[in-house]
Amino acid sequence: MNTDQLKQEIIAYSKEIGIDKIGFASADVFGELKERLRRQQSLQYQSGFEKGSVEERTEPQRLLPEAQSILSIAIAYPSRMKDPPKSTKAERRGIFCRASWGTDYHVILRDRLEKLSAFIKEKVPDVENKLMVDTGELSDRAVAERAGIGFSGKNTAIITPEFGSYVYLGELMTNIPFVPDEPVDDSCGECTKCIDACPTGAIVQGGQLNAQRCIAFLTQTKGFLEDEYRTKIGNRLYGCDTCQVVCPKNKKIDFHIHPELEPENEINKPVLKPMLRISNRDFKETYGHIAGSWRGKKPLQRNALIALGHYKDKTAVDEMIAVMSNDPRPVIRGTAAWALGKIGTDEAFTAIKKSMEKEQDEQVLFEMEKGLDFQQELSATK
Repeated sequence: MNTDQLKQEIIAYSKEIGIDKIGFASADVFGELKERLRRQQSLQYQSGFEKGSVEERTEPQRLLPEAQSILSIAIAYPSRMKDPPKSTKAERRGIFCRASWGTDYHVILRDRLEKLSAFIKEKVPDVENKLMVDTGELSDRAVAERAGIGFSGKNTAIITPEFGSYVYLGELMTNIPFVPDEPVDDSCGECTKCIDACPTGAIVQGGQLNAQRCIAFLTQTKGFLEDEYRTKIGNRLYGCDTCQVVCPKNKKIDFHIHPELEPENEINKPVLKPMLRISNRDFKETYGHIAGSWRGKKPLQRNALIALGHYKDKTAVDEMIAVMSNDPRPVIRGTAAWALGKIGTDEAFTAIKKSMEKEQDEQVLFEMEKGLDFQQELSATK
């Protein structure tokens, strides 16, 4: 088998099926990553969403014993909406991060990788392949870095020379010994814009992220959000793009290559009030196809309440009182009470006091007290 010729055929085919960049890496142990992950664990910086042990995430042969090479692919996604809808006083809007625009990228990348795998199998019938997209054990970024897709920036994203960091990553392990590609030189230099701009200080130092403080992670949690982060989340419903937006490598980067990844303005920048009481069926029909729906509607509704509080949206008070009074989920009732206090109308404070008379959940009662604390703050400033 002429692996060099096969490599060129794979590269050509990847372009035909909508892969924007492909690189080839060895399947050697990711030694430096292993040490970094252990350090992350010891500092309790991990999000908890990671799959597999440190060994499984850094030793490809544990996942495919015959693995000799890893193919890394990148697909570019848009960074700007065309004619984005405006948030008005009557219709305040939230925002999904760019990585949740269009069809769920897991579906798109898996499709490309399955086609790639089938193409290789056609050429080499006895080949052993294993593909992964984001939810697999291997670190997409570590593989992409080794395969020359881009370098790992201080914001922990892979930054490509062509598409900046606005790329989705996936990989295909194989037992074919391809010649590896050369890594791309790190060119962050002395720049610290991402570190300086991170709303919560989650980028501890260049290339190290405390996921527990990262807004992208926090928007996906299901419990009560700590007060410190409620003031930082703004109108974000899912994810955070700050460290990408400020990156000089992303200046003027905006690729609209794949129709299925185009933003759907009313879905990706939705009016907040209708989200508060959306049914499971309507939620699935409206948001089920996007990556930002994977944790269900509860985190998004909690974030919508915080956003409405942040906006001090008086037009949402009646709807929020209904949620506080009737929603069966303590996190939603309590967050509604906090947000009502933040909005700070007499009607809101009266409703919180009334709801406290029948509320049984201690955490919700604690949030109601915090909501009423805003009344004292208002009185002190008058």
